Amino acid sequence: MRFAVILSSAFLFSVSAFSQNYYLFIGTYTTGRSEGIYVYKFNATTGDAQPISTIASTNPSYLTISPGGKFVYAVNENDGSQPGEVTAYSFDKSAGQLTFLNKQQTGGISPCYISESKNSKWLMIANYSSGNVSALPVNVDGSVGLLAELIQHEGKGTDTSRQEKAHAHSTIFSPDEHYLLCADLGTDKEMIYRFNSNLPKPLILEKDSAVSIQPGSGPRHIVFNPKKPIVYIIEELSGTVDAFHYNNGKLKHFQRISSVSEDFKGDAGSADIHISPNGKFLYATNRGTANNIAIYSIDSLTGKLKVRGFQDVLGKHPRNFIIDPGGRFLLVANRDTDNIVVFKINQKTGLLEETGKQIQIPNPVCLKLLKE
Repeated sequence: MRFAVILSSAFLFSVSAFSQNYYLFIGTYTTGRSEGIYVYKFNATTGDAQPISTIASTNPSYLTISPGGKFVYAVNENDGSQPGEVTAYSFDKSAGQLTFLNKQQTGGISPCYISESKNSKWLMIANYSSGNVSALPVNVDGSVGLLAELIQHEGKGTDTSRQEKAHAHSTIFSPDEHYLLCADLGTDKEMIYRFNSNLPKPLILEKDSAVSIQPGSGPRHIVFNPKKPIVYIIEELSGTVDAFHYNNGKLKHFQRISSVSEDFKGDAGSADIHISPNGKFLYATNRGTANNIAIYSIDSLTGKLKVRGFQDVLGKHPRNFIIDPGGRFLLVANRDTDNIVVFKINQKTGLLEETGKQIQIPNPVCLKLLKE
């Protein structure tokens, strides 16, 4: 009997040891019923989620978590009637609570993307409507300092309704953080800046560093291959993914592939792009009239993509999505149907399987995970 008790205890310890619990931060648009940023606990073993806390914020449409997990930063994507802002919060892991620290203006309009350097010294922000990129310092206490640098993009694209001027859409550091890559939907360019965290103005545009994308594409987000020096760019307007070899801030194109099926006739409205932690599969969301996720396998030698299928997102306007670090689950935020859908990832095929689990949140647009 005592042996059975010991066995049972050992089993419970084993399950607990392999249980992966995370905090899930959900950024939203607050033009409807949403209050701001929602904090949940997410179990990456079962796919279950439970609400923990909420903090009021205006249109916190994109979030980033500090490397140590002590601070969270949100852009406040105002509509242009007010200056764009960034808000800093401290985060108490024991209570799962966010606390307001301070707010600063980004110097642009409609900030839509934010990232933080690994040394926690700088925040980089893409301002969509004004087409510029902001660099703001982070203070020792986690609060945000005054705007240090603002770089204006110039130009326009062939789509007169969407590319009438520059529209910066993302700010993503290279793995070594020597460079910052900024997709500009309005100019069909991937702007590449040298990054030096020790300078008072940390961004430097080097000669011939910008990369032109096929006209009318509308580059939006990028992802680095975790196994190879390769970059993939999702393009919103054309519904395509472009693949590039990456070498010290330089990109060399080698593949262009559709993010929608061959017989699709509607608006792709492609949005977000991520790679599974094992580097075997790439996923991309399509909003517009597609409302699905494109699934690709990645050739382990060449890095080329091959379409494996498309998964309906069980909602409308899939914006941001996230894959848990263990690669078991993919969570997608459907803005217009107020739901976050939890899919299980087939480890062999990369295809997504419905779990029947959803989180009901008004207008979700950004998802971030932090180990508990």
